[in-house]
Parts: sequence; C-alpha cells; structure tokens
Amino acid sequence: MSDGHESKGVSVELLASVDLGAELPGMEGRRLRMRMVTIEPGGVFGPLHDHVGRPGTVYVLEGTITDHRDGTSTEYGPGLGWAEDKNTLHWLENRGTVPAVEISVDIVQAD
Repeated sequence: MSDGHESKGVSVELLASVDLGAELPGMEGRRLRMRMVTIEPGGVFGPLHDHVGRPGTVYVLEGTITDHRDGTSTEYGPGLGWAEDKNTLHWLENRGTVPAVEISVDIVQAD
C-alpha cells in the first residue's frame, strides 16, 4: 500500500556491519550496521515506515533533512541527529537545494 511518499532521489552506501551474535550473548540473528544515506534535493526517503525491531540513530553531515512524524515536520541540519525507536513512524525528505547526507546506525536482522 502506497502512502504517497515513495523513495526517490536516494542513494545508500553500507559503510560497516558487525554480526552482533558473535559479539554479545542474546543478539544472535542481529547485526549492527552503519550506512551513509544521500537524499538529493526534492528527494524522499520513504515510504512511511516504523522502526519496530530496528532501533537506530541518525546524524546529519550535510544539507537539511525534514523528518515527518506524528503530524509534525522537523528540520535537521549538519551536526544534528535523532533517535529511531519502536515508537518511530516517519518518512524523510530533502526540501533544500543541495544534497542532504546522513549517517544512519541501526540494529537489523542478520542476512
């Protein structure tokens, strides 16, 4: 089902990944990953999605990212970031004129 916020103008590069099962008891089947996400001007990182079972953090390196959640739009520029927990339901966009670049670190199911 589409919510009208399908991804466009987004590129994702995996920077690092660690098998948490080999590192921490009880974390079997999970991995910690770090990605660099670039959202071009006018780009959308969607669709509307949650982070249940996939907690993470985001840090903006360049540009401005608008985070849409709970009926509120919040702009994050360089040096700012946010948490993504089980209560997060959002989508992102770049309303600016330059690419927006973020570092995203999260825990996901191991491939």
